[in-house]
Parts: sequence; structure tokens; C-alpha cells
Amino acid sequence: MGRIVAIGEEARIMGFALAGVVLCPADDSGAVRAAWRDLRTDDALVILTAAAAEVLGDEVLRTRLPLAAVMPA
Repeated sequence: MGRIVAIGEEARIMGFALAGVVLCPADDSGAVRAAWRDLRTDDALVILTAAAAEVLGDEVLRTRLPLAAVMPA
């Protein structure tokens, strides 16, 4: 079973740690792109803040794996 990862502003994703989600705090576009690039091949789900999703663009949501979900703004 793959990991669940959250990428985005630290204040918006930190609560996911309570559920065992791997946090990738990214407060600027470069950090968001680096976090996405550094995902492992066994990562199953990536939770993105709205800002992180905007940086990565719509194409991320069309990828088959990992599955990406965007938090409401």
C-alpha cells in the first residue's frame, strides 16, 4: 500500500500528520515543484492545497498515479 502525501502551505497541511500523512511543506512555487518531483513511485495519493495545485496546473489532476486531490480553498 502506498503512502499518502500532502503538499502545500505548512499551516494548511499540518493537521494531516495526525492521520499519518507524509507532509511536504511548500510555501513557494519552487518548493511545490520540488516536492512533486521528489514523490516516490509507491506514493498512492497526493493531497494538494489549492495554491500548490495552481502551481502544478491541471495536468497533475489528469495523472493516473499518484492520484491527486485538491483541498478546497
